[in-house]
Amino acid sequence: MARAPRRPRTSPWPWAVAGAVLGAVYAFIAFAPARWLAAAVDRATAGQVQLAEPRGTVWDGSARLVLTGGRGSTDAAALPGRLAWRLQARWDGAVAQLRAECCTPRPVDLRARWRIAGWQLQVADTVSEWPATVLAGLGTPWNTLQLDGEVRLSTQGLSVEWVEGRPRIAGRADLEALRVASRLSTLRPMGSYRITLQGGTQATLRLATLEGSLQLSGSGQWVGQRLRFRGEASAVPGSESALANLLNIIGRRTGERSLISIG
Repeated sequence: MARAPRRPRTSPWPWAVAGAVLGAVYAFIAFAPARWLAAAVDRATAGQVQLAEPRGTVWDGSARLVLTGGRGSTDAAALPGRLAWRLQARWDGAVAQLRAECCTPRPVDLRARWRIAGWQLQVADTVSEWPATVLAGLGTPWNTLQLDGEVRLSTQGLSVEWVEGRPRIAGRADLEALRVASRLSTLRPMGSYRITLQGGTQATLRLATLEGSLQLSGSGQWVGQRLRFRGEASAVPGSESALANLLNIIGRRTGERSLISIG
């Protein structure tokens, strides 16, 4: 009886090599250093937002958050303490959690989803507080104003979807600048203010004064990719001289008012 031909033995080496390569790729991705994320943020913001002294990995790390005036600028300001993050990839995007030692009583949860024509960013409902002094790092006009005070940010159902480069905003965000002062005025504080971003078919932005000698008001909306905002600033009777320099800088002076125009 004829014997069946022997099957050639399969060498284990190709499988071992494939496993080693996959393991190396996984380790390369899993332990990607935090400095890679810092470099990506620097490029995406043209140097205006920097993650200095990064530690850890792209997925679980921390750094000092620094705001600057951009390439070639000498202006820079850092948040006190460090900013920590956790990042996890999903099949349709990524989820992230941010925590700042100085400013977030609870971590801030973010979710990014890729869309066919763009992408969407969702922000979990949260409240955080930030020092206004860090804005001076962004350069003009913030380096001239040298603001002091607290900035409180709260969000409700906030999401931003970019479709063909145009933002579609849902939900609401309130930015309250409390007990604001400036080196351009001897009044300390000048007042407290609220900026409200309201999403919808036509997203709007509103500025209102909560209290204070410097009165600010205005409204605006997004037209395509650009924000068009019109507002005005004025001083309450008896504070005109103390606020004169500031009113001359923040807008176009017309009598007792300063007109603010963006876009």
